[in-house]
Amino acid sequence: MGRVVSKLIIHCSYTPPSMDIGAAEIRQWHTSPDPNDPSKPWRDIGYHWVIRRRGGIEPGRREAVAGAHTRGQNATSIGVCLVGGMAEGDRRPECNFTGAQYDALCKLIRQIRSRYPNIEISGHSDWDRGRACPTFNAKEFVACL
Repeated sequence: MGRVVSKLIIHCSYTPPSMDIGAAEIRQWHTSPDPNDPSKPWRDIGYHWVIRRRGGIEPGRREAVAGAHTRGQNATSIGVCLVGGMAEGDRRPECNFTGAQYDALCKLIRQIRSRYPNIEISGHSDWDRGRACPTFNAKEFVACL
């Protein structure tokens, strides 16, 4: 029997808009030792899906495997990461996602809903109030779909 998935949690990579990274780079960050994060290295990328600046959707962890993206929610959730979310030139959170990313997010949500019709969709900040991630209100965004 597979894992029970009841939530889709939207994240951002917290990178500036000029930094067009994807699943491979995030996987490298998550699986390498980090002196500022004693929980790393992880087994794999923490997210199940990554949406690049031009709207490409890249697979991360397999959906059948629990993620490593939201403390206390990983066993029952799918993590989606949009690349961006940090202002260019400083470290302020900024909603700077492209139209192509939003279109891809809508497409991906529809695909995931077809597999998990009752899935609850939220942002990382809905589970961790100290975070700005994903820098927009995910519940309001999804309500417009």
